[in-house]
Amino acid sequence: MRSIPCLLLTVACSVVHAAEAPKVPEAPKVAEAPKVVPSVKLDLPPVIYTVPGIEANIYFDNVSLCVNPKNYVFDVTCNRGKQQVERWTYMPSEKDVGQFTLRLDVLDGANRVVASDTTMIKVSPQKAGAGVPASILIMGDSLTAATIYPTQVHENCQAEGNPALTMVGSVARGPVRHEGYGGWTAHRFATYHLPNGSARTGKRATSGSPFLYKKEDGAFALDYGRYCQDMNGGKAPDYVTILLGCNDTFSASDETIEERIATMLEHYDTLVAMIHKLNPKTKIGVLLLAPPAGTQDAFGANYRSGQTRWQYKRNQFRVVERLTEQYGKREKEGIYIVPANANLDCLRNYPSRNAAPNARATVKELRLSNGVHPGAAGYKQLGDTIYCWLKAMLAKPAK
Repeated sequence: MRSIPCLLLTVACSVVHAAEAPKVPEAPKVAEAPKVVPSVKLDLPPVIYTVPGIEANIYFDNVSLCVNPKNYVFDVTCNRGKQQVERWTYMPSEKDVGQFTLRLDVLDGANRVVASDTTMIKVSPQKAGAGVPASILIMGDSLTAATIYPTQVHENCQAEGNPALTMVGSVARGPVRHEGYGGWTAHRFATYHLPNGSARTGKRATSGSPFLYKKEDGAFALDYGRYCQDMNGGKAPDYVTILLGCNDTFSASDETIEERIATMLEHYDTLVAMIHKLNPKTKIGVLLLAPPAGTQDAFGANYRSGQTRWQYKRNQFRVVERLTEQYGKREKEGIYIVPANANLDCLRNYPSRNAAPNARATVKELRLSNGVHPGAAGYKQLGDTIYCWLKAMLAKPAK
């Protein structure tokens, strides 16, 4: 009989102990690791075209995206050319004809590789296409309208060993012809017309798209065949280059850039299809958008406080990426990426002017004064780039 109370006591004690047992604390919530954003982005063009006697350059700031390139080391691995502070530069000779690879690594202060990319350097023979009749249509915005880089393409072709080049376009400066209009976009080339039709005067204010014609029903439509009848004796140009993107995306932000580029590419595709519908053999050179002048001074001179070089550089770099994604690796379709962005000296070959650094200064210093339009020397570098691409096309064996 005395064992029963003891059993009850044991049970009661067990209940008390269970009630007093401490709770196991919940594990603390671990915050998600922040998304790691690369400090440097690098995007080399697929091919760098060059010709003996024409300098080829890869300016490091032009092919990378970072706030301050001076915080990094750019390291070139290549058995040709030489690496300098701001660029890799190469002046090939005829014995260099062929192709070889170049690798560019970007290293941080701890000597870690933070970005890396490769490209192919293609050296075409100096006499590629000698005497061969060739026609080219050069399209673009104000950079083309300046007529300096189309003129350089023409001048390069005047030397012995070059094609007999015919330039096509309604904007004419003697034998140099093109379709370049300040402020124009891909959308404008594909859709813009005046109420009474395209006057084709070569002036932006009085001309609609040179490729739009009024039909019998009064509507306007792209008619590249008729354009070629008017401008090139009914023949499609052998080569077409397109340099657009600045006006399409200049004022974009990080939030709107993708939408802006998508709109641009929609109309860019329309122009490419228009060209190839008439002649699928026409070779189209998609020029990568030129980078801006090398300092904020140029943007302050043009836009006061309305735009920063950094934001435009971000926009321009993204356009280059998207153009490469859209039109890269399409050589079998006759579409080529032309590395107009890599060969341009954005510090020395953009316009500059002497100005006092402040109101009390007694000396003057050079400051860049144009954000997106190169000086004559910069335009000539663009012309050299197109010329080298043209020679590479002419060097290909006939099919």
